[in-house]
Amino acid sequence: PVAWVAVLAFLVSAVYSILYLRNRNPDYDVWASSSAGLGFLFSILATITGSMWAKMEWGSYWNWDPRETSIVILLLIYAAYFALRSAIESPENKAQLSAVYSILAFVTVPFLIFVVPRVLFTLHPQNPIFANEAKQKMTPTIRWVFFSSLFAFTLIYYWILRLKVDVERIKLQLHELGEEK
Repeated sequence: PVAWVAVLAFLVSAVYSILYLRNRNPDYDVWASSSAGLGFLFSILATITGSMWAKMEWGSYWNWDPRETSIVILLLIYAAYFALRSAIESPENKAQLSAVYSILAFVTVPFLIFVVPRVLFTLHPQNPIFANEAKQKMTPTIRWVFFSSLFAFTLIYYWILRLKVDVERIKLQLHELGEEK
């Protein structure tokens, strides 16, 4: 579920980036960067929990499986997003370039998360939600735990996103007050 929430967070970041480029509203940049940060966090969580699962299932923490490798590539892509943001001082330039980068970065997400693992050989089981064979193997208890976890992690993402956006808005207001003095 945490990998799915990471994809959602990167999607939300791309949507707010598009909104920023259309309207130049700084609040959209706050939403975009906050959501990208949470996508990064949930990608790290997916890597950690995936490594623990791999150790139990395959006997080693890392196997260079396409799903494992794809999430690491996403981490590198979004690490570059934050490096870009921290390298630009002008808030307008930072927001504009970050928005373009976020949109371009998101283009890789469906490819890395949904295409690559299905084209290359993978140790992972098929996606239990969409594969009929795997769906039959998923017991009602596992299905209930999976979907309730997905729902819970999505709510946690939304809650943290709202908190982060509020904190960033306060920082912007304090920065503006400091400039007025």
